[in-house]
Amino acid sequence: MSLLAGCAATGEDADSEGLSSDGAESTPTGGWTASLAPAGEVRGESVPRSIAVYDLLHADMAVAYGAADAVNSLGFDAAVDGATLAAYYERLDGVDVDWDGLTQLNDGTNGVQVDAELLYELDSDLHLIDPALVTSFEGWERTDVETIGTDVAPWIGNYYGRTRGDPPGSWAADYEYYTLWEVAERVAPVFDAEDRFGALASVRHELVSTIETELPPPAERPTVAMAFLMDGTFYPTAIDAPGYASAHVRPFGVTDALADDAGDIGSGYGYEAMLKFDPDVLLVPYGLASYYSVPEIRETLAAHPVGREITAVDEGRVYPSGVPMQGPIVTLFQTEMTAKQLFPDRFGTWPDYDGGPYPKIPEDEWLFDRDRVAEVVRTDG
Repeated sequence: MSLLAGCAATGEDADSEGLSSDGAESTPTGGWTASLAPAGEVRGESVPRSIAVYDLLHADMAVAYGAADAVNSLGFDAAVDGATLAAYYERLDGVDVDWDGLTQLNDGTNGVQVDAELLYELDSDLHLIDPALVTSFEGWERTDVETIGTDVAPWIGNYYGRTRGDPPGSWAADYEYYTLWEVAERVAPVFDAEDRFGALASVRHELVSTIETELPPPAERPTVAMAFLMDGTFYPTAIDAPGYASAHVRPFGVTDALADDAGDIGSGYGYEAMLKFDPDVLLVPYGLASYYSVPEIRETLAAHPVGREITAVDEGRVYPSGVPMQGPIVTLFQTEMTAKQLFPDRFGTWPDYDGGPYPKIPEDEWLFDRDRVAEVVRTDG
């Protein structure tokens, strides 16, 4: 029986990814108006044909709204970040994104540096980038961002909602935090994509409804740690922290094995500490078509006299997890992936994965309808 069954969720979803009702106002008379902190109200005369993008959240959003061909840049190496997104799009029929040759905004030579002159050269119709993030880069002030917004094109984006971290001080009074779906809803008018947003949000509601219906009682759920291993140290990420970085794990209501009694998580742990926490499942962020090879991490753990004693290692439950900067398409796959890794008896087994695209899942074990998502993305504007 197909696992796609389930009606749209009512009320807020399990991970509090609620959708706003007043975040954006379309202007069908030839222009658009969108409202998203910290930029505030942003206006344009037409759908942008050239878009500067920095992170994967906003890049995935551009694809979701049929604007992949308009993207002219990414913050880091497009060969890496583009391949990460393509790993998910591989499972959407007819959604082919070729970002070879995109401009890299961050020169990557010494910390994070973006040259203002490069933004003038790109001459984009829109900077789909959080202006507060840019102000955090070396040599940038808020006045520089505002000048480019006037001289070149407006800014719209929300980066610090990822972990609800503090933005640069000059933006603190203007900042608000959103779920990724609230960001997606507020940006949709820029691309005349309110219908696309509604369709994708409906798919997500059905996915979360399916999860809620099938979850076992809390006492029967595994303890989970999310961390990557580097040079003998586990670097953790809180699985239930506020922000959209954990949006693909939060719906499952599992216990974070690394949290202390106050819910706090440290910055790094050795093997002995990880064995003391002893998670049932270890999720490795950036583990799917991204920066870390989970097969290599498994081998390293299995070869270590303490690492092999960790329950997740001993029972073969070390899995690749996704990227925290997840947009409306990627989060669907990453939520499905997490469901299968944590509850294979409820949602179907996660296939062996040793790199490359998101693995093929039998259609009767899909947790969301790929064909429907592909149809939304392929739709002409």
